Amino acid sequence: MGLYDPARLGNLELVNRFVRSATAERLSDQEGRPLSELAEMYRALAEGGVGLIIAGHAYVHRGGRAHPQMAGIYDDSLIPDWQAVTKVVHEAGGKIAMQINHGGRQCDPTVIDGPMVAPSPIAMRKEDPRPRELTVREIEDLIRAFGDAAGRAKEAGFDAVQIHSAHGYLISEFNSPASNWRRDDWGGTMARRLRFLEETAAAVRDRVGDDYPVFIKLGTMDFVRDGLTEDDGVEIIRHLRDMGLDAVEISGGIGAGNTRAGINSPEKEAYFLPIARKARYVTDLPIMLVGGFRSREVMDRVLDEGSADFISLCRPLIREPDLPNRMRDGQAAATCISCNRCRPLEGELGISCHYVAREEEQQ
Repeated sequence: MGLYDPARLGNLELVNRFVRSATAERLSDQEGRPLSELAEMYRALAEGGVGLIIAGHAYVHRGGRAHPQMAGIYDDSLIPDWQAVTKVVHEAGGKIAMQINHGGRQCDPTVIDGPMVAPSPIAMRKEDPRPRELTVREIEDLIRAFGDAAGRAKEAGFDAVQIHSAHGYLISEFNSPASNWRRDDWGGTMARRLRFLEETAAAVRDRVGDDYPVFIKLGTMDFVRDGLTEDDGVEIIRHLRDMGLDAVEISGGIGAGNTRAGINSPEKEAYFLPIARKARYVTDLPIMLVGGFRSREVMDRVLDEGSADFISLCRPLIREPDLPNRMRDGQAAATCISCNRCRPLEGELGISCHYVAREEEQQ
């Protein structure tokens, strides 16, 4: 398969194998409503040749907001705002999925209703506040919140939804033995730790129907003491088809540890490729692979060997939203230097490439 070959995810037809991996764009208002700048960002990605845009994570419950500018999909009143966004993408010829999420113990306490919650009362770092352990009733309510959010995304015109089960947010907190110390039906063994994910996937499928594409972004390794290992990640992937999911995006790490700096050679690219190779033996689901892709050479090689079906990018597309078109026309690699300084500076609105800004200042 080639980067520019058409593809399908469930019943969703895509023009190529480029996926814009979700990131927090920080372009929403105090209620989580998308700003017009967010729609324009997505328009640029669609016009730039991205086959599938996965929108930055949207919180499914008022208590699940990870930061002040995070997008929301927790209430029906938000649907018209998102309809305006998906209309822009579709007019530009693009396809877009919504990533649904709850911040768990990584929520910003200043912008949520009530305390931070998590499977167990364990802070992510020693200096962080300790979250409150969820009750069973609250767990059931949050599962319904994910399902309701997926229904809203479908009504808003999104072509698919992606369940965020990575990077130390709520669902991955349930999955991981480092953050889930429960001894009831929601923890203690891998099967019980995965129950929250399984029931969330079922609630989402119940709301969107059998034919609507549902993906997952899966944290396969935590890179922390007593966390998920590569073997654990492969075992979780083995069960995703049975959960009714249509594709998996493989990722890993918790919090700020899920992106790497200094990717300046092909040898440093595709850093989650080893687990994708193992995953191919245990699932026939389409695999989206994220993790440091920069060069056309490495992207082609990964697709040619069959370890992944789609190439997921984020940071390079912040700098060059038209990178797919540029590569089609002969550009060998992204110009992103992996400096990890994409977040807005004080007084700025939304993510952007500050390396570009520094270049312009020097001219």
